[in-house]
Amino acid sequence: MNTVALSGTLRKAVGTKDAAQLRREKRVPCVLYGGENTVHFSVDEAALRKVVFTPEVNGVELDIDGNKTLAMVQEKQFHPLTDRMLHIDFLLLDSSKETTATLSVRLVGQPAGVRKGGKLSQPMRKVRVKGLPSKLPGHVELNVADLDVNQSVKIADLKVDGLTFLDRPSNVVVAVKVTKKQEQAADAAAAPAKGAAPTKAAPGKK
Repeated sequence: MNTVALSGTLRKAVGTKDAAQLRREKRVPCVLYGGENTVHFSVDEAALRKVVFTPEVNGVELDIDGNKTLAMVQEKQFHPLTDRMLHIDFLLLDSSKETTATLSVRLVGQPAGVRKGGKLSQPMRKVRVKGLPSKLPGHVELNVADLDVNQSVKIADLKVDGLTFLDRPSNVVVAVKVTKKQEQAADAAAAPAKGAAPTKAAPGKK
């Protein structure tokens, strides 16, 4: 797991008024769950961007007033109009216990079917997994160079050491489909030529 260091400050008060004051000071109210006690703290808004605005799953080395823990982002709340961060929930990680995460799927290579004129479709750009924190990668890399027309890769086909995939095994992650132009060309080739005389059956023996 990739890790990012982040410093936080314990909140002296908890409530709507205090949270609003923190946001005016360009700080984001945060909560750390998963330990013996729930920890309320705040983080500099600019520093938090490197954790929140990334497609990679990162472990966060939280330093809250000198107390260091390993965590990951669990939930993010944004302002509906400005997209400013309003609140972030973190989950405490235990190196000896499995945790769940949502990983982005990164495709590698140009599919053979696309080179033949097929169209690449990726219904699932993210997948849910379970594994130890040390086994969680930033993303799932999928080589699709050998994927031909009318072929697909499903959740059941994904194999990553130390990870269990939680989505339905039959779900299609990526596929190469026949384009409408190819379908029309195939239909035209299969149809008899316009005006051609019908083929006569060979006469049977008497």
